[in-house]
Amino acid sequence: MKIGNIDLGNRPVLLAPMEDVTDIGFRLLCRQMGAAMVYSEFVSSDALIRMVNKSLLKLEICPEERPVAIQIYGKDPDAMREAARIVVDQAHPDVLDINFGCPVKKVAGKGAGAGMLQNVPGILEITKAVVEAVPDTPVTVKTRLAWSEEQLVLPDGTPFIVDLAERLQDCGIKALTIHGRTRAQMYTGSADWTNIGKVKANPRMCIPIIGNGDITSAEETTQAFERYGVDAVMIGRATFGRPWIFHEIAHPERPLSLDEKVDILKQQVVISIERAAANLQNTLHGKNPELCGIRHVRRHLAATPLFKCIPNYRDTRIAMLRAETKDEVFALIEKTREMLKTGSAEAI
Repeated sequence: MKIGNIDLGNRPVLLAPMEDVTDIGFRLLCRQMGAAMVYSEFVSSDALIRMVNKSLLKLEICPEERPVAIQIYGKDPDAMREAARIVVDQAHPDVLDINFGCPVKKVAGKGAGAGMLQNVPGILEITKAVVEAVPDTPVTVKTRLAWSEEQLVLPDGTPFIVDLAERLQDCGIKALTIHGRTRAQMYTGSADWTNIGKVKANPRMCIPIIGNGDITSAEETTQAFERYGVDAVMIGRATFGRPWIFHEIAHPERPLSLDEKVDILKQQVVISIERAAANLQNTLHGKNPELCGIRHVRRHLAATPLFKCIPNYRDTRIAMLRAETKDEVFALIEKTREMLKTGSAEAI
């Protein structure tokens, strides 16, 4: 599959953009584990044009994580146009992605992200503006099936997302990612891949279609490709505490050992602390990079399926969410390793 001139190989699996999750450290780890391409946290167009430092930090890319996409969001075409130029000038991403899918209230409730699904002319205006602003960078879009169930099907019987996909393609985007839920669903219920498949089956569609939603295993990934015909699969929440999912999908014949998985979690902790230290250089005194790194990574670790296999899982999870030093975190991880090895836990 190609996005523009970027060849992602056959049946690529991508890391989804997730706020406060897909920072550079986590992206690097997922690339090491086999993700074909990774996406940044979303970046506000308004914050970028105001040169807000926290947003500018999200534009940092390192060579080892390429190919990488940076995702922006907003509701004003002029701001999105300028933000696109800033991203390309400063970060030179392989792909620039537009977020029309974030369902959270602070974004969608203000008319951006999935909130744009109530304003299709606005979606098209923004998309054209961004495509025209960065002609040498492939522009892609990530969205949802519709705003609500009532919007899923147009009066003529055409699925809303099928019609929107065609119109976005006409704006010049190079790929489209579809999360199989409406905004009203948030993350409840099950992702509906049927309408994603209808977009891919539309003979008028020429660009790659990337499916997203509820993929948690190699078997589900294979089913998405074979049943719905998508060109790529994107995985989000299933990576929490399990960045090795990309290896599991790419190499089901070579499962990682317990020791390898535990060592990956420890590596994630180290990377998070190192990135926190880098971001805190030349900033306010009194910041503790170890604590900042631990706070960022511990909710990932608390979600790992490894913990769910041990007795008193809830207590271990709470302890992880309260840990404030690398030593505390490593002790909990090593305790889990030992319990799993000695048979005092369920098989993983």
